[in-house]
Amino acid sequence: MPRVGRIAPGGVIYHVVNRGNGRKALFHKDGDYAAFIKLLAEVKETTPVRILAYCLMGNHWHLVLWPREDGELSKFMLRLTTAHVRRYYAHYRQAGGGHLYQGRFKNFPIEEDRHLLTVLRYVEANALRAKRVDRAEQWPWGSLHARQNGQGTDLLDDWPVQRPRNWTEIVNAAAKPDELAAVRTSILRGRPYGSPAWVQQTVERLGLQFTLRSRGRPARKKEEK
Repeated sequence: MPRVGRIAPGGVIYHVVNRGNGRKALFHKDGDYAAFIKLLAEVKETTPVRILAYCLMGNHWHLVLWPREDGELSKFMLRLTTAHVRRYYAHYRQAGGGHLYQGRFKNFPIEEDRHLLTVLRYVEANALRAKRVDRAEQWPWGSLHARQNGQGTDLLDDWPVQRPRNWTEIVNAAAKPDELAAVRTSILRGRPYGSPAWVQQTVERLGLQFTLRSRGRPARKKEEK
């Protein structure tokens, strides 16, 4: 495994998520899922961000992306979501049908070590946690299924960390509650996910100090008597 505090060569790795506006469905049928995966490949041809994992659900999706340079992630996501919105409304014949997505995508950086494996597992087990399938690899709109069936050779890229030989069993095993909570906190706040030293380094490098602050109003101090 890479040493603690390492930034992945050629850019930072990100978990990216977006949801339908008001939890509106993004995918209504198999053809919608397949069209989005095809769109991922098309956008990758013009903006070659490396795709490490993905999982498409009814009203949201997860991606693990590895840009090669600064600014590439935003460019990739803008092209992807813009094209998806246009195709969605054209297909369902809804002219100016309002906002498809809840807003700009959410993302957080990931350390290139066991923390990356935790996030990859989180993404590839998404349909299993939602009880849509009995085993994670059965979900046809995820990268675990694609790799196992030889369908992801063009779309998916090699990981910068070694994939365990029993990876499928790891994904299907129950995740630790503290790991789930930590990943979900990073999703909510955009907080870098990694070891404390790496998180501090990344926060300072990318100007993400606000992600470490607790939310809500500070507790009111009791009056001194």
